[in-house]
Amino acid sequence: MASAVHAIAGDQPQMRFIDFVESMSTDDLEDALRQAADEVDDGEGVLFLTDLPGGSPCNRALNVLMRREGVEVLAGVNLPMIANAAFERDGATLAELVAILQEIGASSVQNMRQTLEAAMAPAECEASDGL
Repeated sequence: MASAVHAIAGDQPQMRFIDFVESMSTDDLEDALRQAADEVDDGEGVLFLTDLPGGSPCNRALNVLMRREGVEVLAGVNLPMIANAAFERDGATLAELVAILQEIGASSVQNMRQTLEAAMAPAECEASDGL
């Protein structure tokens, strides 16, 4: 995910990507999340973006949220949400960023068959007087 975001948004000094690898305990994960929050928090808060609601990264990010002011957690995120976090971060408060990313996440999930069929459907012409 980090390489995809880097390709889309360039270097993001206020973003950290933490891989929860098999050899890592959940305590190690939480320590890594706390350290990342310390590194990136410039006083405007920290947003954790996690994959699965209820998964270990989400649960451990919630532990950080409960013990630290200015932390939000979004779970179930996708690449458009993560990439847009880079673009929207500077112009929005933490609460605004959360709302923006939730909207982007919902709108980025599309049934591509329906999208294709709609694009290929003949345009309806309105009947008009004359020719």
